[in-house]
Amino acid sequence: MGTRLSLFRRLTAAAETLDAVQLQDDVESVDAQFCRVLHRGDVAKVAGRVRAVVYNPRETVPTFTAELFDGSASIDLVWLGRRRIAGITPGRTISARGRIGDHDGRLAIYNPRYELRASE
Repeated sequence: MGTRLSLFRRLTAAAETLDAVQLQDDVESVDAQFCRVLHRGDVAKVAGRVRAVVYNPRETVPTFTAELFDGSASIDLVWLGRRRIAGITPGRTISARGRIGDHDGRLAIYNPRYELRASE
């Protein structure tokens, strides 16, 4: 579980805390950046677990959005013109790479390169 939490803290911590620590260890193991330190304009590699997916059939360009949580913060992965992407489902761990932008007031990567990762 890494060195982030002492043995006592691991025994008494909530499941969400332990999960967040595990995700942060995973981010470090794949040499990705934490979402909490990203800024618009950066080119970054992120990794984590998909929390939610949303298809938004907008009038101009439909979007498929996946919220990626890495244990520190979350970022939206946005694919333009897509209704769904096979394998991108809640609970799936993925890594993605691209330029950080803004989507509805949140940090996002548009049309990222991504890799589906084995769930543990």
